[in-house]
Amino acid sequence: MGRKQTIDREAVLDAAEDVVSEHGAAGLTIDAVAKAAGITKGGVQSCFGNKESMIESMLIRWGNHYDAQVATLKGKSDSPLDALKAHLQTTINDTNNSSSRSAVLLSALLQSPDYLGWIRIWYALRQAEFVTGQDEAGDMQRIAFLATEGLFFLRYFRLMDFSPDEWEKNAAAIERLLTQLKK
Repeated sequence: MGRKQTIDREAVLDAAEDVVSEHGAAGLTIDAVAKAAGITKGGVQSCFGNKESMIESMLIRWGNHYDAQVATLKGKSDSPLDALKAHLQTTINDTNNSSSRSAVLLSALLQSPDYLGWIRIWYALRQAEFVTGQDEAGDMQRIAFLATEGLFFLRYFRLMDFSPDEWEKNAAAIERLLTQLKK
């Protein structure tokens, strides 16, 4: 009797993100992920059960990566402004995972409206974390948060082409807005 093979869940999630990035949300199937990962369909199903669980795992993995990046950038600070600055830096500088992030979000939204609730909650929590007060500073934090997300979606859903220089100029403009605020 042979040794039971183990399947690397992270590698399967990488393959799933690659499938969505290359073929769009409609291309995300258990079969496509299995082929991309070099395993059987049963192997993918043994990792996740079904496609919805795989998408959920993709979202959770992205959320964990995001949380770790933001925590590293803001350090021990509990300032909402520092958290917002960390969000901006994570969003702007995460070029390796950005296409995966957009692919995961798009695939989740298109595949199951249930995930729209998860994403809405995620954004509500971010806004509550970053935006304090109903004054001018709170308004500027809100605008910076929305500008960061707008910039991200314009680029990674290919609604607008940005050269690297244009990308950096837009990010710098948001950073300048944040530097005008006091902690």
